[in-house]
Amino acid sequence: MTQYSKKDFLVITGASSGIGAATAEIFLQHHFTVVNLSRRVSTHKGVLTLTTDLAQNGFEHILKPRLMPYLEKADRIVLVHNAATLEKDSVSQIQPDPFRKILEINVVAPAILNQMLIPLMKPGSSILYVGSTLSEKAVPRAFSYVTSKHATIGMMRATCQDLLDTGIHTACVCPGFTDTPMLRSQLNHDESVLEQIKSGNGHHRLVDPKEIAQTIYFAATQPVLNDAIIHANLGQRQQ
Repeated sequence: MTQYSKKDFLVITGASSGIGAATAEIFLQHHFTVVNLSRRVSTHKGVLTLTTDLAQNGFEHILKPRLMPYLEKADRIVLVHNAATLEKDSVSQIQPDPFRKILEINVVAPAILNQMLIPLMKPGSSILYVGSTLSEKAVPRAFSYVTSKHATIGMMRATCQDLLDTGIHTACVCPGFTDTPMLRSQLNHDESVLEQIKSGNGHHRLVDPKEIAQTIYFAATQPVLNDAIIHANLGQRQQ
């Protein structure tokens, strides 16, 4: 197994709960220094949270002088674009301001963070995107989320092409229905709906956030997965 030191850094967005929190925990176990960029502080001991509103115009100007000193001597940097937001909307009802906010968080912020961190990334570093089953399909009343998650795969593929020959690799992990606070909130904590969702995959359960975190860690340590789209959804039934 590859050995990592405290000069190996995970920079992750949205690590205060759900998949992000589970990912921070696994990287801590592998002796990474973990930096969380989110509005809420991580509850994990050892995680450094730099409070950041990714939807705020110009957030990078506030973040950069706080983040860069930690990374200047990093041997490896793993950048995980995990933070995301969603709204229930449709193509005929989309509102410009909520749509812009979703694109700012899900698409624009990752591009800004890439630009900020790539100059500090040495060979062996990686940029990982957290997509969704909806990165390659669509469902009704999820227009802005589907649009942004399709863009996530496009960003990953473009990242790969732009960083060929640098020793930095990239991949997109696409979780299925994962047992997170965001999912339960979107479903209004309706257990009957959750049971329907569970029946939609081959294992009759929700994905555990730790399973996605383990997949993200694996992708971060395997350059052979450069440009890979990894669906982690327990085998969803095709409709």
